[in-house]
Amino acid sequence: MTVPAFEDLLRALTPQVLGALVRRYGQFEGCEDAVQEAVLAATVQWPADGLPDNPRGWLTTVASRRLIDQMRSDHARRERESAVAAEVAPPDVPDTDDTLVLLFLCCHPALTPASQTALTLRAVGGLTTAEIAHAFLVREATMAARISRAKQRIKAAGGTFTRDPQRLPTVLHVLYLIFNEGYTASSGSALHRVDLAREAIRLTRTVHARLPDDSEVAGLLALMLLTDARRATRTTPAGDLVPLGEQDRTRWDRALIDEGTRLAKVSLGGTALGPYQLQAAIAATHADAATAEETDWRQVHALYLILERIAPNPMVTLNRAVALAETRGPAAGLELLATLDGDERMARHHRLLSVRAHLLEKAGDPAGAYDCYRRAARFTASLAERRYLESRAVRCAAPDA
Repeated sequence: MTVPAFEDLLRALTPQVLGALVRRYGQFEGCEDAVQEAVLAATVQWPADGLPDNPRGWLTTVASRRLIDQMRSDHARRERESAVAAEVAPPDVPDTDDTLVLLFLCCHPALTPASQTALTLRAVGGLTTAEIAHAFLVREATMAARISRAKQRIKAAGGTFTRDPQRLPTVLHVLYLIFNEGYTASSGSALHRVDLAREAIRLTRTVHARLPDDSEVAGLLALMLLTDARRATRTTPAGDLVPLGEQDRTRWDRALIDEGTRLAKVSLGGTALGPYQLQAAIAATHADAATAEETDWRQVHALYLILERIAPNPMVTLNRAVALAETRGPAAGLELLATLDGDERMARHHRLLSVRAHLLEKAGDPAGAYDCYRRAARFTASLAERRYLESRAVRCAAPDA
């Protein structure tokens, strides 16, 4: 097995092993440290010695032993920890995957919604603190402190595994953020992090299988499938970004589109209307158009207008501005974008600048578009997005070239 294959396997197994240890021992932070040590040991031993027959069992056993050693060295809790350690060495490794239950643990009610999401992204999604900070539009130091406090609060609250239905909205939001980071990586040379997108889809399928009648769960899964169906056409062979309007739609994954469209229709049949159902309906509208010119932009705008009312968010307004520009012209879109200029969450954000540049270009203002494209390129950490934005700026500087 190649080194990248080892890394992919370890990324998939890490949350499963962490979930198994937390279920057995509690001590979220201690278990996380032990699992990281086991993963480090695997990165050294597996390439040299070969893959063990049961990789998850190997990691669980090694992590359990590391955790027991830590427990024994803690003199203040020696008696209680020794009693636990005596019961298990090494432990039996169950066949169940505790990743989903770990999601619910990270969404502990003692945490704020933002901390629940951040901790789950770190423990289950494997995102770095910088990536999570970008998803939340906050500084990396702020996010690091938030994650640390979340771990301490779970420890103080005596966090245990549970599947409290009230935690479901936060769990879905976490899965949504993990998928988004996988579909459009916030940093690095590659536009996609396929492992994260696939893991988000896998976990959402698991939630849907257990809650088949929940319209928002079905909507989220539909949204992921319809979006992921376009992945192969979003970059050139050289890794350059291809915008939606220029993608080869004959190469979209028809099986994912068919499944996602069916789920989107089913989700809209529920008694309540939620943001994931609406976003899935928007994605299905795009998927239904054989060409970019055939897109029903009036329907897209109407859906964004409803979404903006039930779940206000600057990114929703930004996307509505694009749809509005397609139906009423770029000036209308730019006017709507101007309402976001005072939103601190969008200050210096490359998406606001890139959309403004796009609309200025459509409005016949290449100089204004050039300036916004260049500024947007400076504010993104994604090399693929940066190359695309810089190329658009060059085109605006020399429109006849």
